[in-house]
Amino acid sequence: MEKTYGYQKGSEILDRISSTMQSVPFGSLRKTDARHILSFIREEHPQTIAFVLSYLKPDQAAVILAELDPRIQSEVARRVAILDRISPDVAKEVEKVLEKKLSSVAQHEETVVGGVQCLVNILNRVDRSTEKSIFEQLEHADPNLSEEVRRMMFIFEDIVKLHDVAIQKVLREVDNKDLALAMKGANQEVHNRIYKNMSKRAADMLKEEIEYMGPVRLKEVEEAQQRIVNVIRRLEEAGEIVISRGGEDAILV
Repeated sequence: MEKTYGYQKGSEILDRISSTMQSVPFGSLRKTDARHILSFIREEHPQTIAFVLSYLKPDQAAVILAELDPRIQSEVARRVAILDRISPDVAKEVEKVLEKKLSSVAQHEETVVGGVQCLVNILNRVDRSTEKSIFEQLEHADPNLSEEVRRMMFIFEDIVKLHDVAIQKVLREVDNKDLALAMKGANQEVHNRIYKNMSKRAADMLKEEIEYMGPVRLKEVEEAQQRIVNVIRRLEEAGEIVISRGGEDAILV
């Protein structure tokens, strides 16, 4: 009897574990083709779509976001970014909307989803046209959020992802003092790529300026790095360089 009882208790535990695993919201959708998901959520409210996208893999969410009606793309993007501030009660209500379409969705404990980083991960995988359209509308609807997302889209260290010719073009556009300050807080990989794309004389002068600069405030370094990122974004906006999307190499136009 003891053995049977022990087996039954163990079985109950396994059943509960299995049930918990199956109750993860939209877990099954992460293995589903993005366009299939799109077919049954494209007519939903932007809040519902944002909720679903936040649970999907960024690659899946990017495909869906790019295929949505342009009139709601930015609204869905905005809602993804602010979703982490939504109360659990609201999240449960959104979940109920899809219960009839998604039999795998069950009641669950509060899970951290959405947020600005979630939106950034998605936007980093959409095409440039979709990204530009979303930002244009987002800037009108929520300028502060738009700026926050832009700051996170491309950071100074990402300069190593640019083509050498693109880096050279960026270097011609940036202020030398900003470059020295920015390099003060950069990793070795960034240093190597920057020096590689400068003449030996210019590289030696930059190294000397950094060496004799002395201690600087982190805030000053970050501000200088952001000004350089702004230059990179401006060059991309002008079509002079292309920042990589979805893992592809960046190129110079």
